Amino acid sequence: MSENKAELNEEHIPTAEDGVSEETHQAEDAVEHDLEAMLDEAKKEADAQKELALRTLADMENLKRRTRLDVENAHKFALEKFVGELLPVLDSMEMGLDAASKDDASADSIREGLDMTFKQFLDVMQKFNVERVDPAGEKFDPQLHEAMTMVPSPDHESQSVIEVFQKGYVLNERLVRPARVVVAQ
Repeated sequence: MSENKAELNEEHIPTAEDGVSEETHQAEDAVEHDLEAMLDEAKKEADAQKELALRTLADMENLKRRTRLDVENAHKFALEKFVGELLPVLDSMEMGLDAASKDDASADSIREGLDMTFKQFLDVMQKFNVERVDPAGEKFDPQLHEAMTMVPSPDHESQSVIEVFQKGYVLNERLVRPARVVVAQ
């Protein structure tokens, strides 16, 4: 019998610990597999986010470059339309000078050509919101006028503009040049 006992002792009898150990290993393997899958998924997502960030950064750099070029071109060619409108006025002046140099040119025809060219020029200025400041007879306004001198004048109201030496100009309601005037005291 003692041999049988020894044989039983040598023979491995499964215990509850053995089953838990096998289940634990399986659970650990499953968790490890799940963790690896989650890690792989997180790495893929991180790579996708990195790629998106790099693309967004490149897009922003391209946008900055295009915007800078657009601003440079806007500064370079801001007056292109204005110059295009002034060229016919310049052509009219040139034709007037040619006509004035001919022997059959009369003072009346030269004056008529100058009047038409002047009107053409004023039309171009008005098209681009340039307005003349001609304050003759108006009250002196230091925002729009520059007093060259003040003279006593019983015929005019005090602080009124008697004479305009040089007309002023306003561009989009912003003073470009004040009108130079004589003001009554």
